[in-house]
Amino acid sequence: MIMPILLIVYYSFLDIHGNFTLANYQKFFTPVYLKMTLSSFWYALLITAVSLLVAYPTAFLLTRTKYKQLWLLLIILPSWINLLLKAYSFIGIFGTYGFANALLEVFGIGKKQILFTDFSFIFVSVYIFIPFMILPIFNALDKLNPSFIDASRDLGASGWTTFRRVIFPLTFDGVKSGCQVVFIPALSLFMLTRLIAGNRVITLGTAVEQHFLVTQDWGMGSTIAVFLIISMVIIMLLTGNKKRGGVG
Repeated sequence: MIMPILLIVYYSFLDIHGNFTLANYQKFFTPVYLKMTLSSFWYALLITAVSLLVAYPTAFLLTRTKYKQLWLLLIILPSWINLLLKAYSFIGIFGTYGFANALLEVFGIGKKQILFTDFSFIFVSVYIFIPFMILPIFNALDKLNPSFIDASRDLGASGWTTFRRVIFPLTFDGVKSGCQVVFIPALSLFMLTRLIAGNRVITLGTAVEQHFLVTQDWGMGSTIAVFLIISMVIIMLLTGNKKRGGVG
């Protein structure tokens, strides 16, 4: 794990000819790459927020179903399928003659450009990441002591107050873990930006791929990767669970 990171840092100080330079870092702070950075964070935040809005009530309902472990397995099962296969399946679903447009025609709306839009990119990204958001939230909710909820209701709290003051705070660690495992990989997406968004969405992950595979500017690609690693470490520190000292 350490050697690849050291190699990335090393290459970030080299230009396209292999000479030592600081130009890559200077170039990163130009408007083009700063805009790309903001775009990456915006889409990662949007994917994480939508995933959380869908995952929390889903996990909550799962804990109250009879066969919750079976339903959880069915939700996690798609994550075992190769990402590329899932991306190509959505190209078929959202395409001009795909299922989504066929459904729109049934309702009299007509064919729409669904593929290669922000909507399709967010939708597919959420579909791919949502099992990783549901799992830690489900575990937190499943371990929640029901007596806390009963006590809240006995004291006259409404359902919303019970959720806001009891359930959510006690499961917040699961929410943080879910946000962490979704936000960090969403920050460096590149395959979906090409296949689903049609390069309409440009992120730092796309730029890294472009520099390494197309322009062969490994130095600039490594510089972007360095900032991605720094961002991910900061996010992990901010969302990590702080250990509380106890009295022995």
